[in-house]
Amino acid sequence: MAVNGRPVIDSPAADTPSAAAPFYRAVGDEVEVFRAAARRGLPVLLKGPTGCGKTRFVEAMAHELGKELVTVAGHEDMTSADLVGRFLLRGGETIWVDGPLTRAVRDGAICYLDEIVEARQDTTVVIHPLADHRRELPLDRLGTTLPAAPGFQLVISYNPGYQSVLKNIKESTRQRFVAIELDFPPADIETEIVAHEAGIDGETAGTLVTLGRAIRSLDGSPLREVSSTRMLILAGGLVAEGLSLRSAVRAAVVRVLSDDPDVVRALGELADAVLPQ
Repeated sequence: MAVNGRPVIDSPAADTPSAAAPFYRAVGDEVEVFRAAARRGLPVLLKGPTGCGKTRFVEAMAHELGKELVTVAGHEDMTSADLVGRFLLRGGETIWVDGPLTRAVRDGAICYLDEIVEARQDTTVVIHPLADHRRELPLDRLGTTLPAAPGFQLVISYNPGYQSVLKNIKESTRQRFVAIELDFPPADIETEIVAHEAGIDGETAGTLVTLGRAIRSLDGSPLREVSSTRMLILAGGLVAEGLSLRSAVRAAVVRVLSDDPDVVRALGELADAVLPQ
């Protein structure tokens, strides 16, 4: 479905099997690019700030394509065994247990490696044979190589504005992927998203979006992260539960963005200026 020329991935009637479809409002051509990549079995790299909708986008595309989604959150202690699998002792026997990446390769699922650069670089090398023409996963501990089942697709994401120079995707990895760049949506689309996800009226959602955009545009901001669409949805959810708009903003936005008393006070003053009296 499309609204004003933009694809919308949404839930049909509640009594249909696809009633739980994730809501996603496209901003550019990301849906079309992902569909094309999926048809060719090409891996996809998602770039964008925290809370802009990268995970929701993958969830929506997996649902649309009718594929299982296996999600793995990257962290600095992640090893290749965490992705591929390991031998474990069970009932006095040593058995092999597939990791999430191996399960996705076997089942033809989408494997989403979120914030992949948080993992060690020697860990991410394991995805190279999956991300090029070979489409296979070496299982060194089993002495075999596992070909990807039809339908398997690898998706990774990272936040280029947040990661340090020491934590970036190697060129040898990056050049294997089709890149989709996501960002916070325009105000009208973000308002629609916040209203839909939080279950609040458009006017309240619009006020939250206005505040979010004001925080994002602060000159010389000391904030490491800005107010994301996710944060605005959380604030809207508190409003939907009966909390006042000011209390919701302070709990879900102002106090979350910083622990510095001066910054918190300044953000509170900005919120007071934007929110209706």
